[in-house]
Amino acid sequence: MIPISDDVRSRTFPIVNIAIIIACTLVFLYELSLNAIDADRFFNDYAVIPAALNHWVNHPHGLRVPATVISSAFLHGSLLHLAGNMVFLWVFGDNVEDALGHVPYLAFYLISAVGAVALQVAVDTSSAVPMLGASGAIAGVLGGYLLLYPRARVDVFLFPFIIPIAAFWLIPAWFLLQLVSGLATVGDTSASSGVAFWAHVGGFLTGLALMLAARPFVAAHKSPSRPSRTRRVW
Repeated sequence: MIPISDDVRSRTFPIVNIAIIIACTLVFLYELSLNAIDADRFFNDYAVIPAALNHWVNHPHGLRVPATVISSAFLHGSLLHLAGNMVFLWVFGDNVEDALGHVPYLAFYLISAVGAVALQVAVDTSSAVPMLGASGAIAGVLGGYLLLYPRARVDVFLFPFIIPIAAFWLIPAWFLLQLVSGLATVGDTSASSGVAFWAHVGGFLTGLALMLAARPFVAAHKSPSRPSRTRRVW
């Protein structure tokens, strides 16, 4: 299921959200310019390597290793990886930025990325496989969106239909899928080279906690009612 739009309209221009999308896209275009050897070197330098980060936590030295917690959130392994993440960010990020404000939203996004990496590394401390992608930070955005706009309607593309689903059903279902998938990887060393489900869980919980703390100070606007349309729904 791919979210394509929601019924919450931003009151401000989402400059930070768009800047993140542009930055991720430009970094990916740079990745495409690299040959295989340089690309491997690039990912080893700027993606998170759990074993290296775990070693740094126990023996802090320099800033290069912890800096990968942020830089990894702007890297993607394929066009499909990039496109999937950016679609989620495009649909949900502008409304969270609108509610929080530009600078707080950037802090919210980056802290969610840190929370995502923290849980993934805690679960898989010895992995030498580079971990990259914006999905952990975007999971935090989903957690924030759920608290701000639980009744928002999200239009989801499920070939060949477009299905409207309330956020309070869609986002928890997505989170449950990540959690179950993460639990299925526990103890399976071969899973370390696949999807970092625990990063999704960690990012989501971080975003949820941050928004719970910020909620009393955030004035999220209500979703405007839209005229009903004839749709095929489940």
